[in-house]
Amino acid sequence: MLGWAGVLSGCAAEVGDTGAQEELVGESQGALVSGNALSANALNLNALNLNALNLNALNLNGLSVQNLAALRDPGPGGALAREFVRYATSCALNSTQSFSFSWTDSSGNLHQERYPGLLGVAPTWASGPLDELGQRMVSGCVAARVNYYQVPVLLSARSLRDPLKTLSSSQELVDYPDVEGAFWGNLFAAQPYMNACYNSATVDNSRAYKRDCAAGHLTSEGQVVECGVIRIVGPCGRVCQSLNGAGQYYPACVDRPGQSTATTKAVLTTALP
Repeated sequence: MLGWAGVLSGCAAEVGDTGAQEELVGESQGALVSGNALSANALNLNALNLNALNLNALNLNGLSVQNLAALRDPGPGGALAREFVRYATSCALNSTQSFSFSWTDSSGNLHQERYPGLLGVAPTWASGPLDELGQRMVSGCVAARVNYYQVPVLLSARSLRDPLKTLSSSQELVDYPDVEGAFWGNLFAAQPYMNACYNSATVDNSRAYKRDCAAGHLTSEGQVVECGVIRIVGPCGRVCQSLNGAGQYYPACVDRPGQSTATTKAVLTTALP
């Protein structure tokens, strides 16, 4: 069963703002008290398998078993689909929501699954399709939680968008001072794409925490390997607006670096201790 509550705030028109509403002025105190179960503002574990970002087997127009038939596949494809949807659900839905379904494995055993919501970046997915902004926010959130080593790392996920908007008074900014980089794109598009950029000043810290997907995994031969479909576009300073001093997030980034100058505000910034 699905339950839903909560509203995703609107924002100014740009890439990813289909039917955009008026942008919020200032910082939202509500971002610190709603939609997040682990902390004031979206601390989450990230150990997503890179291969789970292959969405070819999924129809993600609505969060339902009928639309997500791949969830019931007893094979490896089903396992990846369930892993992706588990993370996507925790990104999209808030802590009052969840997605439940059952599937049967190849031995005939019935499995009951329940994926709780957490961050609440697109809670209306519980009752209908994701709009473009919702697609982008969920995509950035899922990509930010990919880990090259599949090692859980506690991080701070921030954004200009509610409910991930941080305040200058937030203790989270003190506890997670090293901005790692940013993630943005659309995994639900006809031609899915994801971008990542890194904060040049904190690359060593990120790698020390086993977080390689913003700057790329560095091999023993000195080669940089990207994390699956996540394209590394370089230092954030080249493609994003400067860090917001109050909330320590990148307000906007070039949506398709090298192809267009259009920007998007649907950006997920990550930070580490």
